Amino acid sequence: MTNKQQDHPLANIMWNVLIPIVALSFLGKNGDKIWHIGPVAGMLVAVSLPVIYGVHHLIKTRKPNFFSILGIVSILLTGGIAIMAYKDNGTVDTAAPLWFALKEAAIPFVFGVTIFVSHWTKTPLIRVFLYNPDFFDIPSIEKRIKEKSAETDYKKLIFSGTLLLAGSFFISMVMNYFLALHFLTENTGSQEDFNDGVAKLTGWGFAVIGLPMLIILMVIMWRFVSSLKKITGMQNDQILLAR
Repeated sequence: MTNKQQDHPLANIMWNVLIPIVALSFLGKNGDKIWHIGPVAGMLVAVSLPVIYGVHHLIKTRKPNFFSILGIVSILLTGGIAIMAYKDNGTVDTAAPLWFALKEAAIPFVFGVTIFVSHWTKTPLIRVFLYNPDFFDIPSIEKRIKEKSAETDYKKLIFSGTLLLAGSFFISMVMNYFLALHFLTENTGSQEDFNDGVAKLTGWGFAVIGLPMLIILMVIMWRFVSSLKKITGMQNDQILLAR
């Protein structure tokens, strides 16, 4: 048996949220302090470290997938859009907030559409994000489903779970769009101001969007387990694998 390499949650938050915020807020300024490396260099540091961490994790786990790669592409787009928006006179293109907002909305939109469409494939992505064999005793559940001839209810549950999961990403899409406009529209005066806006967007995005999304996923998980109990007559310790 091979051990599954997984991200430590704190390491993930540190590399993808805290380090970019520090780089943008403290490094990305034009000042006389030794750590003031300028807006462009600060943005490059803020983008490159999460990318390095993401690539390292992909190599370590040896499990590259569409969503991991999409996450790295999203970070690269953040840096690319910022660099494109910077002008030679130290200001930022006034269209930059809209570019960022569209980018921030596009990523969860792609997630949501992909999850929805995957329902009609051999491997629905709900089995990756929610109904995962690492947590559920799927062979025992599906054996009981056959014994009770409850395949129709089981398929309806899988589909409703897919709709709810995809819907959570569409909610994130809308929130990402307006949050980006809120923090960046008022911070386009200079490159330093813009970096501060991106730092605020990164931090508040985790708090305002990340935590509610986690709660939504927990509610969806609770509903899924409750429905499986009704369909199969099994208990929690029979449905869920021991951790």
